[in-house]
Amino acid sequence: MAGMNDDVNPVEALLVVDVQSAFVRGDGAVPDAARLLDRTADLIARARRSGALVVHVQNDGAPGADDEPRTPGWELHHPIVPGPTEVVIRKAEDDGFEGTSLANLLTDAGVRALAVCGMMSEMCVLATARTALALGFRVVMPHDAHATQNIPAAPGISDAVPAATVSRVAEWALGDEVEIVPRATDVTFTALPSPPVR
Repeated sequence: MAGMNDDVNPVEALLVVDVQSAFVRGDGAVPDAARLLDRTADLIARARRSGALVVHVQNDGAPGADDEPRTPGWELHHPIVPGPTEVVIRKAEDDGFEGTSLANLLTDAGVRALAVCGMMSEMCVLATARTALALGFRVVMPHDAHATQNIPAAPGISDAVPAATVSRVAEWALGDEVEIVPRATDVTFTALPSPPVR
């Protein structure tokens, strides 16, 4: 089962999943969005300093959705520093690998281990981490650096489910291959074996 691991070897890549304005500002923000933004900003800064690959995964929502492309809610919250070790991958599905060049990017860069953070825990973060595991990558997930919304009550089915519970269940659903660490600060980075050529 997915446990907590305090002894983490360095990773060569960071996947920042769907940290977009619609989900961290205003009425649509996840609970405690400020904490999430603090943790993801720290991860990005440390990954950059180490020479690790930083991949911002950006969801292209359907027409009319809060994250519809080219709308304010679609914009990435964290500034991008374009270069050989920082890229944006756009996706249209929950899984950041589906229909994108993400797998080739990671493989070509020599990535063997990666950290995953962002939103939403039980949807895009879970789907992306699960595929990364299936592809043979070592996956580290910092518990305090992914988030989601509260699940509202469903009459006759369940009471409301707090977002923190949903996030923990998403971690658990990944099984015993994922490495869950309590804090973003537990994740360490190392430089890529060779920066990708694009």
